[in-house]
Amino acid sequence: MTSLELTLQGGDVLTPEGLRRNGEIAFGAGAVLAQPQGRAVDLSGYLIVPGIIDPHGDGFERHLAPRRGAMKQMGEGVVATEAELAANGMTTAVLAQFYSWEGGLRAPDYAGQVFDAVAEVRGDLVTDLLPQLRFETHMLEHYAELPQRIADWGLSYIVFNDHLPHDRLAQGKKPPRLIGQALKAGRNPDRHFEMLLEMHRRSSEVPAALEILCQQLRAKGLRIGSHDDQTAHDRAIWRARGAEISEFPETQEAAEAARAGGDYIILGAPNVVRGGSHKGNASALDLIAMGLCDALASDYHYPSPRRAALMLARSGVLDLSTAWGLVSSGPARLLGLDDRGDFTPGKRADMVILDQASERVAATLSGGRVSYMSGEIATRFMG
Repeated sequence: MTSLELTLQGGDVLTPEGLRRNGEIAFGAGAVLAQPQGRAVDLSGYLIVPGIIDPHGDGFERHLAPRRGAMKQMGEGVVATEAELAANGMTTAVLAQFYSWEGGLRAPDYAGQVFDAVAEVRGDLVTDLLPQLRFETHMLEHYAELPQRIADWGLSYIVFNDHLPHDRLAQGKKPPRLIGQALKAGRNPDRHFEMLLEMHRRSSEVPAALEILCQQLRAKGLRIGSHDDQTAHDRAIWRARGAEISEFPETQEAAEAARAGGDYIILGAPNVVRGGSHKGNASALDLIAMGLCDALASDYHYPSPRRAALMLARSGVLDLSTAWGLVSSGPARLLGLDDRGDFTPGKRADMVILDQASERVAATLSGGRVSYMSGEIATRFMG
């Protein structure tokens, strides 16, 4: 697909050296250029920043299955997801898909459908979509087949979760919302509860199985992360398994351990926007102020990364370059995407153009191609 060749002038540009007022940025053949080239476009009144790279998000679920059982046109759901991503300034997005005992939209077979749908339409999209597998650690019966399934799906990134309500199960008590959860999974509630109890009873088998599985995945070059680390011990264990990414550490202790060990830390942008964790975990704002964050993720809400970065800059917690780096260059580093994340000449022309008055997204370009554009700015581009 042909990309644009333009020189954007008059707007404020967030360069690797900092914010350049009344600046200029040129791009062509999908890459940032060092010198002006092509037609000039006046973008006075706009802020031009690197494209947002979302390292973890599951907000796509509502597009792929808007109603229970309404999953017939999943490729169309991926296309709708891209439209929302682009409208929120995202040029690269990790789609975090569960492989879980929870069933329904998180069932193993459903995961395969999602990955197949992404592969089906990916070539027609502008936004770069990167599927991620979120695997529930206590699904021991799936360990043997998982490496091959991951290879068949062409995945390069896996994160491990454990969402079993162990405290309740240890007491033999049914967890809250069990009936609704069982029905969503198409299971008898009693059978569902027995399944949870059995997985909990086999907890002692999980560590050894994980050691073998992670070793197999590392040998295939997969990027590995852990989810919801609670203690320094948790992080040390996962680091030893090859998981160099800590998604949403729940405590300051876990985040500090990740930083001390040289691991990457992903926090939730909705946590920043909301002013705290809805589960009572460590405040992302506090962790960011302590330097314990490499990237902000949409988690479940695609508008949040842009809003969080701008809030951090506006409040003075971070300067704009550092704040925006949490949604651009930071995610690029932890995902190993050396070709994007800032406006260094030669890198991909991934950019978001924000209306300076409203701070809303006016246009998004990925690889020099327009994925979203709305309002008065379209008139300027059409010249």
